[in-house]
Amino acid sequence: MDIIGTILWPLKWAVELILVAFHSFFSFVGLDPAAGLTWVFSIVGLVLVVRALLIPLFVKQIKNQRRMMEVAPQLKKIQDKYKGKRDQMSREAMSRETMALYKKTGTNPMGSCLPLLVQMPIFFALFSVLREAASGKQGVGPLNQDLASLFGDASLFNVAPLHSSFQDAMNATPPAVAVMVIAAIMVALMTSSQFFTQLQIMSKNISEETKASPMFKQQRILLYLLPFVFLFSGFAFPLGVMFYWLVSNIWTMAQQFIIIRNMPMPGTEAAREREARLARKGKLDKLAKGDDTIVVEEKKPAQRQQPVGKNRAKKLAQQGKPAQQPKPQTDPDSKPNAPDSQGKK
Repeated sequence: MDIIGTILWPLKWAVELILVAFHSFFSFVGLDPAAGLTWVFSIVGLVLVVRALLIPLFVKQIKNQRRMMEVAPQLKKIQDKYKGKRDQMSREAMSRETMALYKKTGTNPMGSCLPLLVQMPIFFALFSVLREAASGKQGVGPLNQDLASLFGDASLFNVAPLHSSFQDAMNATPPAVAVMVIAAIMVALMTSSQFFTQLQIMSKNISEETKASPMFKQQRILLYLLPFVFLFSGFAFPLGVMFYWLVSNIWTMAQQFIIIRNMPMPGTEAAREREARLARKGKLDKLAKGDDTIVVEEKKPAQRQQPVGKNRAKKLAQQGKPAQQPKPQTDPDSKPNAPDSQGKK
């Protein structure tokens, strides 16, 4: 077993466990165990389990995005400070200040990509399981020989094997036109869903200040570049893997829509739309509307004047000091100070 196979082994075992569990459930409720639709539903179940487990990472991603938005003005100041300076010392100084800012604020530029990076090994594990099943090889875990044969022979609409890709169908003799059409539709859906998922974040949930930063311009380039990467690489993905990626993208779109609608970034278009919705419903707080608020200041207790004896009063009068001095405030829980011996009559 090679290094990649060793790394993917536990993930493949987990993927097989979830697939077999859902396949057994759908077979129990009456679906055909050999049908491609049963295995597609099992792949959808795999997506739901994986994405549910990634919810804590998604919450961390949202928090990191908010912190990145907060440090964007400071980051821009650093970039403006070294703007036009191409020497090595300036570049190193800019890098040090940037990393110090990230460390101080607890931000991570790669935090937004964390859920995607975690999903990639699972994606490749499913790819490997499906490829091995297509060749009649049993899995490393619960996917025994019989189930591997069913999975490898499963076809969508009885014309498109789940292990087949657009590239495989094109190289077949004769070319499998039905598989090519279904695969092309899947690639288009997968690519467009990936594009609109990122577009809804960058169009509504980014502040104007962040949009002016160079980092946003780089992300906008990636917005149009990544779909082309998926467009060309998707033609080599098996149909079963494309189903996984498409359902995962749909989950992400729905998740992002809920977050952007209910918990938008402050100062963004989504935040203004939310305030407008709350205002129409009469639920917007006065502070959010910008109404004048009354600030009530707590009245400070007056200092108590401490009585002074006659002899001490005369002495203080000769020194030009007031006859009475304010009594120092003490903690109500502490014991009172002993009276001054000169204050007694």
